[in-house]
Amino acid sequence: MKQKADIAVIGLGVMGQSLARNIASKGFKVIGWDRHKEKSEAFLKKYANKNLQAVSSYKFVAEHLKTPRKYLLMVPAGTAVDEVLKNLKPYLAKGDIVIDAGNSLYTDTIRRTAEWQKKGIHFVGMGVSGGEEGALRGPSIMPGGSEVAWKALSPILKKIAAKDFKGNPCVTHVGQDGAGHYVKMVHNGIEYGVMQMMAEAYQLLKEIYGLNPEKIAAIFKGYNRGKLKSYLFEISEPILKRKDDFKKGYLIDNILDKAGQKGTGRWVAIDALERGAVLPTITLAVYARSVSAQKEQRGALEKLYKKPKAKALIPLAKFVKELENALYAGMISSYAQGFELIAVAAKEQGWKIDFAEISRIWEGGCIIRADMLNFLHQAFMKAKGKQVHLFTIKEIRNTLQKDLPSWRNVVGSGTMNGIAMPALGSSLNYFEQMTSAVLPANFIQAQRDFFGAHTYERTDRKGIFHTPWSNLKL
Repeated sequence: MKQKADIAVIGLGVMGQSLARNIASKGFKVIGWDRHKEKSEAFLKKYANKNLQAVSSYKFVAEHLKTPRKYLLMVPAGTAVDEVLKNLKPYLAKGDIVIDAGNSLYTDTIRRTAEWQKKGIHFVGMGVSGGEEGALRGPSIMPGGSEVAWKALSPILKKIAAKDFKGNPCVTHVGQDGAGHYVKMVHNGIEYGVMQMMAEAYQLLKEIYGLNPEKIAAIFKGYNRGKLKSYLFEISEPILKRKDDFKKGYLIDNILDKAGQKGTGRWVAIDALERGAVLPTITLAVYARSVSAQKEQRGALEKLYKKPKAKALIPLAKFVKELENALYAGMISSYAQGFELIAVAAKEQGWKIDFAEISRIWEGGCIIRADMLNFLHQAFMKAKGKQVHLFTIKEIRNTLQKDLPSWRNVVGSGTMNGIAMPALGSSLNYFEQMTSAVLPANFIQAQRDFFGAHTYERTDRKGIFHTPWSNLKL
C-alpha cells in the first residue's frame, strides 16, 4: 500500500466486513485482517478498492497504519478478544488505540482497560447496534474509554454513525472504561423487553380475536404510523405477511416457538440483581425465552390443564386502540427500568452518563430505534442533565396517566383468557409498585422477625425493633 491506512478492522465476519466497508465509503483508508485466510481473500476479491484492502498478517497491519494506530476488533466476545490482544501485543506502541466493538461483558472491558492502560495503550469498549445493515449504512455507536481515545476516533465514528432526528450522528462518548459496553448491554435488555411485549400483542390478537397474520400485520402497520413508529414494528409487517415457501399459508405459523438468545439479556438481568436494581420487564423477557425453549415440557403440561375458552372482553376496534396505548406505556416502563439501572451502575462505577445523549443516539441505527426515543430525549433534556426517574418527568407522567386504563384493560384481558403476559404484565406491575407509597413489605418484615429475629423499623418512631413473637400462642 502506497499510503498508510487510517484504521484496521480485525475480524472479517459479517459485521466486520460491513463496518470496514462503511468506514471506507466515508473516505477513510481501511485495512482488514482475519485469522481465516479464506475470509480475507474472499473479502479482498469482492470489496477491495483504493480505500479498502485485506492484508496477510498482524505485522503487515502494524506497518501500514498511521500512528497512533487504530485497531477495531470485530471478533466474538470472551477469549477470542484476549487472543487477538495477545497476538497484537508485539506490534502495539504507546498511544495506540484498540477498539473492541463486539458484545463483550463490561467487566471484561474494565479489566482490559486497566491492563492496557499500564502499557500506555488506549483500550475502548464500544457498543455497536444495528445488525449487518446498520453496520454498513450507519449504526448507533456507544464508545467508552478515555477522552483522548474519543478525540482521536470521533472523526471516523461521527462519519459512519446513523443520524438522529435532527441529522446529528448517533454516537457520543458514553463514559470511561466499560461504560460503552454497559450501555449497549442495557440497550439489548430493553430490546428483549420490547420484543416480548410485541410478541404478547401478537398472541392476544391471534388467540382472543382469531386474527390471521395478514390482519395482525395491518394493525401493526397502523401502529407504525402512530406513536409506536419504530424499526421493530416496521419489520413486523413483512414478517407477518410472508407466505411459506414449503406449504400453503403464512411462514410465521410454521416457525417453531423457541426463541434464541446470545447472553446480553441474561447479563443485564444478573447485573440488576447484583446491584439491587429493579428490572422486572427485561428479566421476565429473558425468562420468557427460556420458557419457550422448554417446548416438550410445555406440550406435556398443556394436556393436564384446561385453558379458558377465548373470549373478547373488548370489541376489536376498541381493543386495537387500547393495545396501542398499553404497548406505549409498557415500553416507557421498560425504558424507565433500563435507565434506572444505568443510573445505579453509573453511580457505583463513577461514570458520568448523559441520559439525554443516550436516548438521542438510540434514535437512529440501533434495533430499538423509535420515535419514542425522541420523546424520551426531549424529556431528559428538560431534566437538564439530572439522572431523574422517567416517571417523575411531567411529559411522561401525563402520557402514563392517559394510557393507564388501557394498559390495565389489556393485561386484564390476557389474564382472563389464560394468556401469559410476562413483559406487559411485569411492566404494569413495576409501575403500580413504583407509584405506591405503601406496599405490603411490612408483613414480610414481621414474618422475617418472627422466624429469624431479623428486626424491623417502625413508621412512627426511629430505631431498630424486635418483637419476642415466640411468647405468642400459635
